[in-house]
Amino acid sequence: MSNSMELPRPLEGIIPPIVTPLLGVDELDAAGAERLVEHVLAGGVHGLFVLGTTGEAPSLSHDLRKQFVAQVCRQVANRVPILVGITDTSFAESVSMAQAAADAGAQALVLAPPYYFMADQPELLEYVTHLVSRLPLPLFIYNMPALTKSVFQPNTVAKLAELEQVVGIKDSSANMIYYHQLRRVFRQREDFTILVGPDELMAESVLLGGHGGVNGGANMFPTLYVELFNAARTRDIARVAQLHEIVIDIASTIYRVGHHGSSLIKGIKTALSLMGICSDFVAEPFHRFRSAERNQVARLLDEIREKLRACGIAQP
Repeated sequence: MSNSMELPRPLEGIIPPIVTPLLGVDELDAAGAERLVEHVLAGGVHGLFVLGTTGEAPSLSHDLRKQFVAQVCRQVANRVPILVGITDTSFAESVSMAQAAADAGAQALVLAPPYYFMADQPELLEYVTHLVSRLPLPLFIYNMPALTKSVFQPNTVAKLAELEQVVGIKDSSANMIYYHQLRRVFRQREDFTILVGPDELMAESVLLGGHGGVNGGANMFPTLYVELFNAARTRDIARVAQLHEIVIDIASTIYRVGHHGSSLIKGIKTALSLMGICSDFVAEPFHRFRSAERNQVARLLDEIREKLRACGIAQP
């Protein structure tokens, strides 16, 4: 498939980090994945990020990753840009995944630091520079210090942005001081995309000049996040406040069932299962929620839906 769609510069809007629907160990829920993609596209999202943290990419086999990317690209058929995660502990596997993404028809790649050996700034700079020379698509830097132990410092990002293929950054640090440093570094680069990962910071970041969000909650409620983005971009502060409160509710309830770091992924997958979209199977080393947690998510889902209806946002 041709990746004939041109990547917008900057890329703006809501780009959900879609979950990877699974039926079992190393078994894709292909039908569920198809329903999920149509669900988020129907919400008006501006792109898709495949094989991110919410997509459980590090827990998936390379074959399944490539199968999922190929299916999503075929289905989307250039309706929106597709970003594909290529983060790996192996340089060669990152290159292989990048080529598979290009062959499938994706528009861009996303790379966090390798997450076993900790690299410092000169090493990250050298690593990405070397890798970019082997990549067939534009690259977004992915700052995810909580899971990789490494930070792409703003000056390192600025040096990497001198490379033609490095077109943006997804920042999931939840550190607004870091975000402001990035904005300052790139104040003369209107073509360089700055996206934030945490749902709770998307509206604030857009109000302050950012380009959008890679927000896990848009798997469940894409219209909510798109409308919040639009309200922030047009500076409709009353609407921002109204919708942002629901986003905070989602992050404070559905994401917190179970009280573990894996709760966000489990919560989203459980909600999608309850919505009839895809399986809630979670990749090892984790497992799906048991009945008690599932019932709790069902109750929370009903509460969120009621709040969305009160705001004029229809949801399945």
